[in-house]
Amino acid sequence: MTIEAIKEAIQELPADEKTSLAAWLLEQDLREWDKQLEQDFSPGGGGMALLEEVDAQINAGNFEPFKVTRPRGKE
Repeated sequence: MTIEAIKEAIQELPADEKTSLAAWLLEQDLREWDKQLEQDFSPGGGGMALLEEVDAQINAGNFEPFKVTRPRGKE
């Protein structure tokens, strides 16, 4: 089945089934995102080098703490 055939089939669905399909697709996308994050920030993952660099900067005292501010319009 081609993507075009899938798109055509989706257009034929009733609105409630399209909504259900969209929710399912979103859930699949979020699971893939979570998997990718886990891979990136597990030992040997690409994100670990970034975390190690940040930790080194913090340990060297090269950082500024976040400033605590009030949300706009909440004065």
